[in-house]
Amino acid sequence: MAHYVLDVNETLSDLSPLGEVLSSYGAPAELARTWFAGLLRDGFALSLQRRAPAFLDLARDELRVALHGVERLEGDVETVVEDVLAAMGDLDVHPDVVPGVRALTDAGHAVSTLSNGSVRSTEGLLERAGIRDEVTAVLSVEVGPVWKPHPDAYAIAVRELQTLAAELTMVAVHPWDLDGAAAAGLQTVWIDRQGTPWPASFAEPGLTVRALTELAERAGHVNP
Repeated sequence: MAHYVLDVNETLSDLSPLGEVLSSYGAPAELARTWFAGLLRDGFALSLQRRAPAFLDLARDELRVALHGVERLEGDVETVVEDVLAAMGDLDVHPDVVPGVRALTDAGHAVSTLSNGSVRSTEGLLERAGIRDEVTAVLSVEVGPVWKPHPDAYAIAVRELQTLAAELTMVAVHPWDLDGAAAAGLQTVWIDRQGTPWPASFAEPGLTVRALTELAERAGHVNP
């Protein structure tokens, strides 16, 4: 049986409520996506120097910067920042996540998570979804100074799960995450919920599915 390691942010969690919070203060909802992309970019850059900060700390700093350019913001910046981060701590999972995880574990596969965010945040997400007991290990890069896709981030999963990289399959919606995982020796599955093209510069995923529930149906068909 396989051991699937699931990314968390966007792969499991639905970030759309963050845009709704921003729009309630007069900021464009799409700022949430711009802010999150900038957060990842700078986390990656700091990882190259092996000094990546805690995810929430960098998220707070990046959001302050992103809000600086918003005209006629209906509220002070610090209030908006804290409300958005509070919403981040109360997100729900995508509709395919609960049935997908349960189908995988019912079939005898192991499921763990590996996030650039904190263990506490992931635990809360899984508890709200009612699937914490289905997950073998909740892992985070917070134990080291780098974020995924740095190779040392995937080494955390290999070490904590006491296995070989080739025995683990990284599952994510982010091509950069899967490319990093493949370089670290893991197998990969891309969840492409939007039907978007795969970036040609990255190593092809071992399997592409449209939902986590489809992975449960096609488990065993991942190309190394």
